[in-house]
Amino acid sequence: MGSVLAVFIGGILGTALRLATDDLIPHSDDTFPVSTLLINIVGSFALGLLVARVWPIAPAWIRAGVGPGLLGGFTTFSALIVSVVTLTASGQLVLSIVYLVASLVLGIGAAALGLRIGERPNESPIIEVTE
Repeated sequence: MGSVLAVFIGGILGTALRLATDDLIPHSDDTFPVSTLLINIVGSFALGLLVARVWPIAPAWIRAGVGPGLLGGFTTFSALIVSVVTLTASGQLVLSIVYLVASLVLGIGAAALGLRIGERPNESPIIEVTE
């Protein structure tokens, strides 16, 4: 039950953070969705870093709350697809393809970078959590 509650709380916080970021970096339906791209890149990097550095020592409820909860609510495939469909519907087919490719390449690259940085040897973990 603790993991479910952690995902619930993390999801609320992640979704609110995504909305706040969208409000800070607004875009119209026919322009490049910079905010969604940045959100997905930052979230991908954070998840990669956390999986490499924190997951091995974190209890299950922390992994659930931060992974599927916070970062799952912050980054979302549906937001990416809505941007692609909206750009295409407004006649910006090339821009929608550029955005989709950039999202995939940069998101995967950011996750790989996070994993690589997180796997570096370190005397102590970034965050030490005990159960």
